[in-house]
Amino acid sequence: MKNVMLLGSTGSIGRQTLDVVRNSDSLRIVSLAARSSVDLLEEQIREFHPKLVCVYEKKQALELQKRLGNTETEIVSGMDGLIACATMAEGDIVVASVVGMIGIRPVIEAIQAGKNIAFANKETLVTAGHIIMPLVREKKVSFLPVDSEHAAIFQCLRGEQHREVEKIILTASGGPFRGMKKEQLEKVTVEQALQHPNWSMGRKITIDSSTLVNKGLEVMEAAWLFDMPLEKIQVIVQPQSVIHSMVEFQDGAVMAQLGTPDMRMPIQYALGFPNRMMRLGEALDFTRLSALTFEMPDMETFSGLALAYEAGSVGGSMPTVYNAANEKAVALFLERKISYPEITEYIRRAMDGHSVLLNPSLEDILAVEQEVYKRIDSFF
Repeated sequence: MKNVMLLGSTGSIGRQTLDVVRNSDSLRIVSLAARSSVDLLEEQIREFHPKLVCVYEKKQALELQKRLGNTETEIVSGMDGLIACATMAEGDIVVASVVGMIGIRPVIEAIQAGKNIAFANKETLVTAGHIIMPLVREKKVSFLPVDSEHAAIFQCLRGEQHREVEKIILTASGGPFRGMKKEQLEKVTVEQALQHPNWSMGRKITIDSSTLVNKGLEVMEAAWLFDMPLEKIQVIVQPQSVIHSMVEFQDGAVMAQLGTPDMRMPIQYALGFPNRMMRLGEALDFTRLSALTFEMPDMETFSGLALAYEAGSVGGSMPTVYNAANEKAVALFLERKISYPEITEYIRRAMDGHSVLLNPSLEDILAVEQEVYKRIDSFF
């Protein structure tokens, strides 16, 4: 039995993680954490009976406590509660799927406590990879990617020699606006941007996928995770989302991981590692595939990807600026306060106005995040 600590249980990844646990005899939930979704969290508690639950917002935590008076589940709140849920003595693996930089501290504390990590929080590596990866090596814990692309690369590299890797190829669907030009994007609505052609994801990640910022974050994430320079990480558009990513080796051989676009597959792989679990969704049926096609990404129209390579090359605190500016801009777009193209324009402006810190501490990273938020507010 493997005891799972799930951070972000009410989000898209969290709900699909619980579906994996629900269908497994070898996984057990010992803690759950969410920001404020009390109704859904109550349902999850009554089904999975975790020992500890964190509702980040204290008011909602108190409300949940009243509702659960007849259970043995302990309710906590705030950052201390989030860390407690990530470091339980009986816990074996943390699924880190909270959205945003709020998830960095709990991941660091969990690694310090010797817990294995299944991570779906891009901000962890994008902003603090220089802190996280040395700590992972020091504590000798497993750091397992849940993103479908990084899980694919992880599988392709299993048993291979790192020095023999020529290139990592991250695939992208291209999003709902693939093929459009800048002038067409001016009229994009929130509803249109939330219609991903292949994947079912949360609102923020769906928007990021449409702008290719999500792919930019994945490029920086892959550089840390697989210890590869940015120039050896290529993005290719694969519209069918069947090839989840590839690795090219120095002898010209290319290994790819294929599957249906179902996030439960990489979640299963991370939770079951080093063993594979029985699939939940449909198997990939090659007889129903008419073609697999490939395109180069349009980084002029979708400049968020080009800005990610720039931020990653500069390094230091610049990836934090990229990530924080995008978070703020996406929130403003979802609130219908800015246009769709302004998302990447705000990232550009935030990066242009930043003085880089070369080796930022965690406190520096969090301070830069707040500075970026204030800077974008000043644009109005």
